[in-house]
Amino acid sequence: MTENLIDPRTKYQQSGFPQGDGEQPGLTDETVPRPDHGEDTYRGCEKLAGRRALVTGGDSGIGRAVAIAYAREGADVAINYLPEERADAESTAHLIEAAGRRAVLLPADLTDEDAATGVVRDAREELGGLDLLVLNAGYQKQRETDADFSTEEFDRVMRTNLYAAFWMSREALPHMAAGSSIIVTTSIQAFSPSPGLLDYAMTKAALVAFVQAMAEQQGESGIRVNGVAPGPIWTPLIPATGWPKKLPHFGQDTPLGRAGQPAELAGAYVYLASDDASYVSGAILPVTGGRHL
Repeated sequence: MTENLIDPRTKYQQSGFPQGDGEQPGLTDETVPRPDHGEDTYRGCEKLAGRRALVTGGDSGIGRAVAIAYAREGADVAINYLPEERADAESTAHLIEAAGRRAVLLPADLTDEDAATGVVRDAREELGGLDLLVLNAGYQKQRETDADFSTEEFDRVMRTNLYAAFWMSREALPHMAAGSSIIVTTSIQAFSPSPGLLDYAMTKAALVAFVQAMAEQQGESGIRVNGVAPGPIWTPLIPATGWPKKLPHFGQDTPLGRAGQPAELAGAYVYLASDDASYVSGAILPVTGGRHL
């Protein structure tokens, strides 16, 4: 019987997307078409019952999809976001609470070390501990040739994508018990970098090394460290990147012929956080529409 099979080529929009204004941060209500975070589709089965999770960048995009899935799998969820993204964060919190779980809102700019470590401490105190740390917050902008962009912008990408992951892991690990997990959002850019995302790709490649080294280091403590490498995923970050010429074709060069949606990432993060992946550590799980890492 094949009536219930869904063709992955046509599950979501196959055509391109309208150009955005290139302004950061990208917001959900300004993203057309609206991304699917699994609001109406994700069904949990208690894979994360009783867990306590912190998801950075949890207001929208992949982070929101992860927060929804974790809550519906039985976890209480704290989400971090920029203060100007509060409307998106409140919408995510409502979805977490609708699943019968506790939502904790932690606004902070993770480029500041004290703010980043404070988010971890606050999440741990509010949730009564921390079992899952999802390092997902990211920043990217289209860059000119010859690396013609400012040190200030370079520093912003490094601090958001890389420094924050280090600071927050360093703060969290001494308080995480055996069976806990750290999950990092890397990218296909770590393996197939685009010149226009030079600095972003650098951080994502570094995060792959971070995952692999930390997994080896933390194995003796019973803490698993893994990564997810998304391909082209339609999130509010994309129209805010500054790609007016790329958006009409975004994702159409994948073997499946379309961009992915945040909802299609949720299962990967649930799997890596759950006991189903108890023997998985140091892995980078690709969700790329068929592109090779």
